[in-house]
Amino acid sequence: IQNFENFRHGDDLIVTPFAQLLASLRNVRSNLISISNIQNSDDSRHANRSTKRPPLHNTPLPDDVVQCAHDTLEELDWCLDQLETIQTHRSVSEMASSKFRKMLNKELSHFAESSKSGTQVSKFLITTYMDKEEDEPSIEIEVPTEVQGPSTSGPMTLSILKKAQTAAMNKISGVRKLRAPSHDGQLPEYGVNCAREIAVHMQRLDDWGPDVFKIDELSKNHSLTVITFTLLRQRNLFKTFEIHPSTLVTYLLNLEHHYRNNHYHNFIHAADVAQSMHVLLMSPVLTEVFSDLEVLAAIFAGAIHDVDHPGFTNQYLINSNNELAIMYNDESVLEQHHLAVAFKLLQDSNCDFLANLSRKQRLQFRKIVIDMVLATDMSKHMSLLADLKTMVEAKKVAGNNVIVLDKYNDKIQVLQSMIHLADLSNPTKPIELYQQWNQRIMEEYWRQGDKEKELGLEISPMCDRGNVTIEKSQVGFIDYIVHPLYETWADLVYPDAQNILDQLEENREWYQSRIPEEPETARTVTEEDEHK
Repeated sequence: IQNFENFRHGDDLIVTPFAQLLASLRNVRSNLISISNIQNSDDSRHANRSTKRPPLHNTPLPDDVVQCAHDTLEELDWCLDQLETIQTHRSVSEMASSKFRKMLNKELSHFAESSKSGTQVSKFLITTYMDKEEDEPSIEIEVPTEVQGPSTSGPMTLSILKKAQTAAMNKISGVRKLRAPSHDGQLPEYGVNCAREIAVHMQRLDDWGPDVFKIDELSKNHSLTVITFTLLRQRNLFKTFEIHPSTLVTYLLNLEHHYRNNHYHNFIHAADVAQSMHVLLMSPVLTEVFSDLEVLAAIFAGAIHDVDHPGFTNQYLINSNNELAIMYNDESVLEQHHLAVAFKLLQDSNCDFLANLSRKQRLQFRKIVIDMVLATDMSKHMSLLADLKTMVEAKKVAGNNVIVLDKYNDKIQVLQSMIHLADLSNPTKPIELYQQWNQRIMEEYWRQGDKEKELGLEISPMCDRGNVTIEKSQVGFIDYIVHPLYETWADLVYPDAQNILDQLEENREWYQSRIPEEPETARTVTEEDEHK
């Protein structure tokens, strides 16, 4: 390696890249002082940064040159301050994630002080979208951790918890008997029989926000099958990977069958995420970035990412000692389960639409899907945002607007951000769709709150059906979670995605205008509200 011997600290040879970077910058600092003949910093923290060298000349320099040298030295010292305090086991994006956590904590503290409902919304955003960082100081908003319910319910007992422990630990729970193929001869246009009126909606699959609820109705509750089938056919992936359409339909119908009848986390949501992935992949700056296999994996990941979701959060499963939390050691419990169920279905020969992929392709496909679905764990939000923001700002600093993703880590970073965007896309869709999704997720939260109350668990933020300010929660959700994410994405794919940001702003204003006039008191959700 050229000049390798120059990386020394005293008598020690420096061999690790990060330490070499520090050594090189220290040499640059010494050279700057020697060339410019300016005085070394008086700051004792910087005294040992530069090797003392005699000035290269005694000629006085113009004042503007001296000032420039001083400014450069000051900026260089700031860079060294940042680098020297980095924990060496952390990545650059982890530094950004840590900074974003602190910034969000500070902003949410102010938001919480604005009203009682603000406190609840802040708790919800912190507990849902922030993965607790090791050695992280306690946040300003206290989130109780004791497993203790209201006085009327009493503490949770082990006997209550054991009632939920029914499935054997030596098999993947949730996998049901597979349905045999029911189609003979040529398949219908969208894989299954649909009402003729569906065509006008299916023509909008390249748009942001087609009416997936109408598609589900016109396909006789097979929205996930018809949308995924059509997207893969439209992208010519049947031919590329020799996919048998009938086998794909068999897999998709069984996949739908394994989604539970939840209000929100159901196959309609999966269809929406898969279609959103398709549109995000169509961004002009990304059209030549991903291979056909990566595109296939990305749409598949969207389709399977919530299969067999029980309608409860990861934290609820952990707190209630659920068998899935035990099996997956409390780490991304649901996401690991979704993956296990989806790939278990592929093991059946009637469902294996990937049969003609090579072994290498199957392994690559599986790795991409695993990495993407694990990124749908909402507690990873800050890390994903930090990764994306770091990529965007690095591109800006480099002065290069071309996205070059040569390595797997770079590609998967964008794909993980993409599925996270799709999973959080409800507030960016037309308001009538957004409202319906919002009603569905709130009902699912409230049912969890009812169950927590029954088990003697503390009711999670936003899960108490008698104490929720829906409008304020959505404004906070947009301001602190969704908008920063989509704004960063829009920077990456500029000038694409501006229409998405515009719709997001319109939806925010819609909910903002409906926040109750007295924010000091959380609005009581009535039975009438639940059915609006």
